[in-house]
Amino acid sequence: MKSIIVFYSFDGNTKFLAQEMAQEIGADLSEIKPENEFKSHGFTKYLWGVKQIVMNQKPKLLPIEKNLNDYDLIIIGCPVWASTFAPPLKTFFSEVKIKGKKIALFCSCEKSQGNTINNMKKELSGNEFVAEMVFSSPLKSKNENSNFAKDFVKKLI
Repeated sequence: MKSIIVFYSFDGNTKFLAQEMAQEIGADLSEIKPENEFKSHGFTKYLWGVKQIVMNQKPKLLPIEKNLNDYDLIIIGCPVWASTFAPPLKTFFSEVKIKGKKIALFCSCEKSQGNTINNMKKELSGNEFVAEMVFSSPLKSKNENSNFAKDFVKKLI
């Protein structure tokens, strides 16, 4: 089964998970990258993120290098921002139409996933959802989350 992991990562948590998963099952990786990524950390990044969500913003993205129609399984991951998926995924979902695929979803968060997974499913209707996983503070517990990530994807293949 040809697999790809598509992800957006701001602080590196989701990227860490995506790389661990890809290595475990030999999947391709495709990182969603905004043209102009906000560089601040600390409290300012939270204000910026909430503003993007409340204003329903869709940041411009760099082109996706892979054709997702070439894959049987698409694994999509992102961080949780204000109880939902990060705004770059809003752009991704509106620009890249995915239908009739097996989809697995994951997110990384500090405390609560909110409605992230359910909101992603709504954006991806018309697909078969085969798995979902929430990871808490991946970079703070690297070994444990690496094992969880590998176990998550092994079950998909």
